Amino acid sequence: MNPEVTDSYKQPLPAGFQRLTQALNALGTLWIVALMVLINTDVIGRDFLNAPVRGATELVSLSIVGIVFLQLADTLVTGRMTRADVLLDRLKRTRPWLSDALQALYHLVGALLMAVILWAAWEPLVESIRIQEYVGAMGDFTAPMWPVRLIMLIGMATTLVAFLLLAWLDVRRMLRKWRTP
Repeated sequence: MNPEVTDSYKQPLPAGFQRLTQALNALGTLWIVALMVLINTDVIGRDFLNAPVRGATELVSLSIVGIVFLQLADTLVTGRMTRADVLLDRLKRTRPWLSDALQALYHLVGALLMAVILWAAWEPLVESIRIQEYVGAMGDFTAPMWPVRLIMLIGMATTLVAFLLLAWLDVRRMLRKWRTP
């Protein structure tokens, strides 16, 4: 690892994990393009043909949730997650090992939060499949909820692993700086 690296973001992650986060991010981006086509088709159909796309509203609302969770892990590993760096930037200059320790703590708390949310989201997925939960109106348009719930779990699990890997990189960097005068 480059000794001038100041944090774990944008660093290579073990076992090609970064490829997985990038693939999920790309899938989310393609989904955004599909949504743009759907929304434009709905607007054109509504305004010019008096024939809106059935279920467009439901699909858009479901899609936003799915897209967020698909892109969450890559947002984290590339350092684009919203955060305030005032304290960390100062510590990087004065006590670099302490900055790394705080980053590791931040990543471990993030992993814990993802684990709790993942645990809480599991039962709703199972229940959604069991009761065949859907959005829309019978006879007009319906879409099952479980695929989006499953995508959420995949995104949360990937983000959990990303938090843990970043914490591991933080601790390794911290120990290296702590041992080096």
